[in-house]
Amino acid sequence: MKLGAPLIKLPRRYCSATLEKEAAALPQSAWLPHPGRIPGNDAVPLITPAGQVSNGFAGPMAPTDALRQCPYIMEILADLGAVWGRSRLMGLAPGAIVPEHVDVGYYWRTHIRIHIPIVTNPKVAFSCDKETVHMAPGECWLFDSFCMHNVRNDGDAKRVHLVLDTVGGEKLWAMIADAKRFGRDGQPPVSVAPGSVGTAALAYEQVNLPTIMSVWEIRCHIDFLLQQCAAAPAREAIAARLEQFANAWGALWAQYGTNITGLAAYRHLIEQVQRDLQRLEAQRILLAGNDVPLDRALAELIFMIAAPGNAPVAATA
Repeated sequence: MKLGAPLIKLPRRYCSATLEKEAAALPQSAWLPHPGRIPGNDAVPLITPAGQVSNGFAGPMAPTDALRQCPYIMEILADLGAVWGRSRLMGLAPGAIVPEHVDVGYYWRTHIRIHIPIVTNPKVAFSCDKETVHMAPGECWLFDSFCMHNVRNDGDAKRVHLVLDTVGGEKLWAMIADAKRFGRDGQPPVSVAPGSVGTAALAYEQVNLPTIMSVWEIRCHIDFLLQQCAAAPAREAIAARLEQFANAWGALWAQYGTNITGLAAYRHLIEQVQRDLQRLEAQRILLAGNDVPLDRALAELIFMIAAPGNAPVAATA
């Protein structure tokens, strides 16, 4: 999610010793390789579609058996006060990296990623935009995934983080607002001891992808991306073509809504506008701050998701 700051540290401190104990108690078989097969990257799924052991990120979410074995992690979820999506323990082997990348897809338009280090060392570095930090055990961080970011473990031991994806919640958004207002060291962290919170109120995502994207959401995403574009001679022509696309989508939306009988017509509009955007050289217009080509951002944020048929891809940093 675009947060307006590369890295934000929330005023929370969790017990890394308890977290390490819970993570160590899980069997080695619980660790899955990275879905993109990035060397040295693995994870334990904690919240997944239907609570099944997978790397999935779309569909009604539920806790896995691994999460049920980690009561303190469940207390952390309750303490942060959010609706939870795909979440994991994520490992990074000695000498391994998460390559530099930026996330502009549909998933990342709405989701925040929270990192809570469990096992780390001073040579683990998280870089986002032009800032690099070492996240200490038990701290609570989030980052702007709309910026270029990467992770390196130059130490000699495996790094393990608790990594939580969420659209937020009233309590979490209030924490984030305070953290941005007071700065990284402007608030003393609240220590959350094991057994002090309880887990009765956990909420999990049940809706995270549209059946067919509404015209209002189409317009929202187009406006967002055009606001990020650097000035270019073709920008106005591209904006006009996208307005035409949104108008045509609105007409189909009024006719079909989410009824799949309109699917072929929706897809036809997408094919037409993508051809025209290629002719208008939308790939030459870059988003400010991350240099992602506009045609890629439109494809990942809108065209791959707006009508069923193309499988979306989520980054896994």
